[in-house]
Amino acid sequence: MARIKLKKLEEFLQGIDGFEDPKILLEQYQTPPHIASCMLYEIQSQFGDLEGKVVADLGCGSGMLSIGSFLLGAAHTVGFEIDPDAASIFVENATEMEIPIDCILSDVTRDLPESRFGKAFDTVVMNPPFGTKKNVGMDMKFLEVGIFLARTAVYSLHKSSTRDFVKKSAIQLGVEPKIVAQLRYNIDAAYKFHKKKSVDIDVDFWRFQLPKTDL
Repeated sequence: MARIKLKKLEEFLQGIDGFEDPKILLEQYQTPPHIASCMLYEIQSQFGDLEGKVVADLGCGSGMLSIGSFLLGAAHTVGFEIDPDAASIFVENATEMEIPIDCILSDVTRDLPESRFGKAFDTVVMNPPFGTKKNVGMDMKFLEVGIFLARTAVYSLHKSSTRDFVKKSAIQLGVEPKIVAQLRYNIDAAYKFHKKKSVDIDVDFWRFQLPKTDL
């Protein structure tokens, strides 16, 4: 499929249905279409890591990054999601848009390490839990799994306040970290404890380059 323009990509992603009843313990926040489209467009236009590639989307939710990857020419896209309700919405979105992508019900941090999916994907994309509430360190656990799955690169969002820690951890994991962009992540009120209608969070959009091999 020919790569579509950024504006058109965002228009497509705006049509994706989000979480009907988001679960706070899973930190379920839909990636905003504007951020998702910018992320994916940069992945393809700067690095060519989507078109013709096999792509994994960790914690895929309702399919924002998975569907966007396909629209930018991914040869095959597989989303991994722990929540059956979110996976059901993913399938509904893909079916409605007539997009042939897969969603596998899976606990990313427990089921995928040392699984048959090791190095099965060219590219891994994800918007992991930021590690708040009871999920401290979850974003780095996702990164570690992404590195296990990917052959070329992992792309991920992390809070800018954790920048030094993410960089240090990535180097220890044997990958080359690079900040592609700094973004303002707008989170709409989705839970009862939210006092404001929305809040902006500074996030870094990272690319983690895996060591090149002779394979």
